[in-house]
Amino acid sequence: MSKRKNKLPKTLVEKILDRAKIPYEQLEFTLGQSHEADEQQLIYKTLVLHGEKTGPLVGVIPINAHLDERKLAAASGNKRVRMLPQKELEQTTGYVHGANTPIGIHEQHHFPIYIDQAALAHPTMTVSAGKLGRSVQLAPQDLIDFVEATVTDLTVAPE
Repeated sequence: MSKRKNKLPKTLVEKILDRAKIPYEQLEFTLGQSHEADEQQLIYKTLVLHGEKTGPLVGVIPINAHLDERKLAAASGNKRVRMLPQKELEQTTGYVHGANTPIGIHEQHHFPIYIDQAALAHPTMTVSAGKLGRSVQLAPQDLIDFVEATVTDLTVAPE
């Protein structure tokens, strides 16, 4: 991710973080840009799913990991969860594929949010800023507290 010295226009997510007085760093990147392996473990993707009991819910996992839907279902009190079809994504969250953010989703919808426990292993994590090509880097505990997330193991164990 390239970091810019001059300030970028703020996204809604960044304004939300400003209001909450949560420190973050603005990041901008080119879509399709590959990331260094050590950088990837700090970047998190926001996945939106549907549980038969809870309705929409959010899983936040490292970008290079795979979600274990059974673990998320168990953590959320559902028998099973399924990925939300891409055509329903923007209608449900207000964000297009690739721009979903736990911050904006929490602020607008208060869906239950689950963050993979790997986030606690690093001083910062990066999530989408609600716009394609934009991210925010912040302390994991700040994000967890703000979105009232449950921290648990959400990823498929490596074979």
